[in-house]
Amino acid sequence: MTQSIINKIKSSIATVPNYPKQGIMFRDVTTLMSDPDAFTAVIDLFVDKYKNKGFTKIIGTEARGFIFGAPLSYALGIPFVPVRKPGKLPRAVTSQAYQLEYGEDILELHTDAIVADDKVLLVDDLLATGGTIEATFKLVERLGGQATDAAFVVSLPELGGEKRIEKLGIEVLKLVEFEGE
Repeated sequence: MTQSIINKIKSSIATVPNYPKQGIMFRDVTTLMSDPDAFTAVIDLFVDKYKNKGFTKIIGTEARGFIFGAPLSYALGIPFVPVRKPGKLPRAVTSQAYQLEYGEDILELHTDAIVADDKVLLVDDLLATGGTIEATFKLVERLGGQATDAAFVVSLPELGGEKRIEKLGIEVLKLVEFEGE
């Protein structure tokens, strides 16, 4: 990764103070998505990192993980699997509760989406506390797969997510970091 590409990606992400609550510096990747050069750079960097690594599935977590995971899936020719909030998937699901910065939520995965011995790449836009990715990891393992890697556009290292998911044995790729929340 060249520094100029990383700088392009980082500068394309807007910071919104006091959203969704006072004291939070929200990192808004929708501005990155509206910049074709920055968006292409993100997908290209992910492709370069993960091509020919033996992944059999890519999971994107709701909702912005879909935006980065689906084009990566297309580029690598690997099936894409969405992890959703409750009640959004139409077939049998397995569920996992997890803690948010501001409460608790649940994620669901179709029970037939992952099979034994699947090697799964997890993709999301932002790594904060790591709760979403840990819940997704647990869903994959419950169905017999192995989630070995996770890719993020943004990491907020002060919130501890990187350490949390590395303890699960997941290798983390983050393209940019921001200080604070």
